[in-house]
Amino acid sequence: MNSRRTQYEIYWEILTYCKTPRLITQVIQRCNLNTKIGQEYLDFLVSKEYLTKTLEKDKTLFTTTPAAKGYMETFMRLYMELFKNTPEFKL
Repeated sequence: MNSRRTQYEIYWEILTYCKTPRLITQVIQRCNLNTKIGQEYLDFLVSKEYLTKTLEKDKTLFTTTPAAKGYMETFMRLYMELFKNTPEFKL
């Protein structure tokens, strides 16, 4: 099976990682994305109101919102149904 992540897995990884407020560089490095693609994913999740952007001491932090809970639970159920294990992402 192809080991590449789908965009849905990447969304889930970002949302999982951002349960604690994170800088863009932290998200990009931890989720193994390049800057351009990482920014696109973050912008999309902000537009869906699954992430919030807050400014703290001249730094932008991304945090998962309660609205993302539905996506995260649905993704986990689907992933479990298909692969019989949880997605791989250790914080």
